[in-house]
Amino acid sequence: MRITVMTAEEQILNLDVDPHESVENLKALLEVETNLPIEQQQLLYHGREIQNFEKLSALGAKDHDLIMMVPSSDSRESTNDLSFNLDGSAVNPGVFQQHIRRDSNVIGQIFQADPELAQAILGDDLNKLQDILRARHQQRSELRKKELEELALLEADPFDVEAQKKIEAAIRQKGIDENWAAALEHNPEGFARVVMLYVDMEVNGVPLKAFVDSGAQSTIISKSCAERCGLLRLLDQRYKGIAHGVGQSEILGRIHVAPIKIGNIFFPCSFVVLDSPNMEFLFGLDMLRKHQCIIDLKENVLRVGGGEVSVPFLQEKDIPYNFLNEERHSKHGSGSGPAITTGTTEKNANVQSGGQPSGGAHGDITKRPDFEAKVAKLVELGFAREIVVEALKFCDGNEEQAAGILFGG
Repeated sequence: MRITVMTAEEQILNLDVDPHESVENLKALLEVETNLPIEQQQLLYHGREIQNFEKLSALGAKDHDLIMMVPSSDSRESTNDLSFNLDGSAVNPGVFQQHIRRDSNVIGQIFQADPELAQAILGDDLNKLQDILRARHQQRSELRKKELEELALLEADPFDVEAQKKIEAAIRQKGIDENWAAALEHNPEGFARVVMLYVDMEVNGVPLKAFVDSGAQSTIISKSCAERCGLLRLLDQRYKGIAHGVGQSEILGRIHVAPIKIGNIFFPCSFVVLDSPNMEFLFGLDMLRKHQCIIDLKENVLRVGGGEVSVPFLQEKDIPYNFLNEERHSKHGSGSGPAITTGTTEKNANVQSGGQPSGGAHGDITKRPDFEAKVAKLVELGFAREIVVEALKFCDGNEEQAAGILFGG
């Protein structure tokens, strides 16, 4: 039997269904066609709402009969809860607040564009949130009014020097806005965070999650990790130094060779040892090049020995939470030449890396001993203290996640 379904947006769907099919199965088919969940669908046949358990044949439906599909009342109420009043305030500020909080990407964008509004969304004062929404609505209205007035002046005397400058600025801004809109439509993944590359390895028989970074000149291992792997006894302190970059870290020395296991094959590896608790083990460009590694992002594997062995990159769920938090802290690096240290002749290692945060949750963390240190680090990046505090609270003290939100990611 062939029936016609018309949606609330006047979309026409012609579907072939079994006469003995249930209404619920018809809704499942419509969910595929319209992306509207079953629980949000309301089907009307001859003006009467039909229930999920009913059969099409029992309703008397025939070939080419018309069935109307409209959003359910619950769905409409939910949509209304997220709408705004004429003065710019939210119809249901509590629902609006929770809806925004659930989307870390939106929260990050708001932190970038309007820190005060972000604080209100993350706070508990709904009246303050409503006041800010009204104020922003008023500001947008005044800005729009000013733009219209300027446009009228430009049209009155387009050859005025100041008018020409404003026209040029408006054209430039329009191009930026169009570029942003095009990226949002055609390259939305560009606004999402990227999970860094980790693989399973063994260092001197100890299993580790290795951070693969072709942007780091040297392979590095932390002092604590080297000690756990039984390698600290091989540390050559003649290679002490300072690694500079986003922050700096002390280079304790170098371990010239130790076995690492990738897949089922052993390879020799050398390490720069850093006095940094934030990076456990980073597999850098020196060893990637030495062992002819290929970062195959199409197959999502690391190929070693020119393809002799391959290991999959870990999915985000397989990466320890503290590793995701530490990626940002692993941004060490320095230029060539002697390290900035005291003592005898020392060597220097170039080490640099990067990372992105993952989402976080609320928590009262202001009394933790390291809280003020985290606040100070983020304030040094140029953010106001109160915004930093709110971001850290939102991320349950996770400095990496808070930084990601503050930077818009």
